[in-house]
Amino acid sequence: MPAPRLRTAAVAALLAFAAAPLGACGSKPTAVPRAPAVATSAADAGGMAALTAAAKKEGSLNTIALPSDWANYGALIDGFEKKYGIKVTVENPDGTSQDEIDAIKEHRHDGRAPDVIDVGGSFARSAAKQDLLAPYMVVPWDSIPKDQKDPHARWYNNYGGYVSIGCDAKRVETCPATFADLRKPEYKGKVTLNGDPTKSGSAFAGVYAAALANGGSFDDIQPGIDFFAELRKSGNFIPVESTPATIEKGETPISIDWDFLNLGYADEFRRKGADVDWRTAIPFDGSFAEFYANGVNKDAPHPAAARLWQEYVFSPEGQNIRLGAYARPVLMEAMAEDGTLDKAAAENLPTVEGTPSFPTEAQQHKAKETVNRNWAKAVSG
Repeated sequence: MPAPRLRTAAVAALLAFAAAPLGACGSKPTAVPRAPAVATSAADAGGMAALTAAAKKEGSLNTIALPSDWANYGALIDGFEKKYGIKVTVENPDGTSQDEIDAIKEHRHDGRAPDVIDVGGSFARSAAKQDLLAPYMVVPWDSIPKDQKDPHARWYNNYGGYVSIGCDAKRVETCPATFADLRKPEYKGKVTLNGDPTKSGSAFAGVYAAALANGGSFDDIQPGIDFFAELRKSGNFIPVESTPATIEKGETPISIDWDFLNLGYADEFRRKGADVDWRTAIPFDGSFAEFYANGVNKDAPHPAAARLWQEYVFSPEGQNIRLGAYARPVLMEAMAEDGTLDKAAAENLPTVEGTPSFPTEAQQHKAKETVNRNWAKAVSG
């Protein structure tokens, strides 16, 4: 988190995709409405009005692993509750992507399972392969870029960002700007990730970015594991999960995390008057961008509310709420074209260079298997 805030050079740097007008799927009712639990769109459920009425009747939405300071989930939940009068429960707010998948399986039939999930890309694909997610096309389905959604509509990306290096300038004399910098002896005992990469999507992305900075590729994440093993051996990397609390206590003065989180933490510390000068750098030697995917639990306890929630987070209102917390909405390009984008918020995004590329499903699956197999032995052991 820069202290002054970084400005963007191109509003849609992460989202340079062609997009159809919003609302291409529509929400007009079909001839014979289906029950929300099997509806594959709002129209399939009888139209948005019918879906909304059914969701209000359910009155509740189960979610998991949605901390209020992550991509503006606090504001999204408040907005959804106010708009629809539906109570949102957040189980295990600091949980991981894997925790979300585990909760679906563990509570499938007891009413406690999450209705919706928000997970890293590799975890979304894993959940779909395990037949845990229901196909559902939100109204702006056609505007979501093809490579940002499952062709069967079981998951689709909602927001994303770049891997960044956050640093407390009050506790670190010279903040690192690249992965190469993190090897310097002055950072001994200071470098952390936001969790365990075998469970956390953000930490997994950090390893992927480190791989790209050290001769790896989308096909080869092992150099990223080797990099953290090297930092662990030198004492620079400490296996402590970085959070705003650990940052404020001085326990994790350097944190590899998403730019939207690091930038949001800086704002939070300034509002609180915390003794932290949190700054953010997007490393040019390991530039890695990714989106987080949303999906509906196939056996959602509140199937109508689950689908209505999807419609909300993919609406212009929901997408602009994301943008207000520096998270790049997947519909950013389409919203810029139709005039619904919050331009002032878009201008606050940090500058990035080049057009992002993303690993394929096969590459992500291979990378996830490699991290699951090798991380603990190389880094934690």
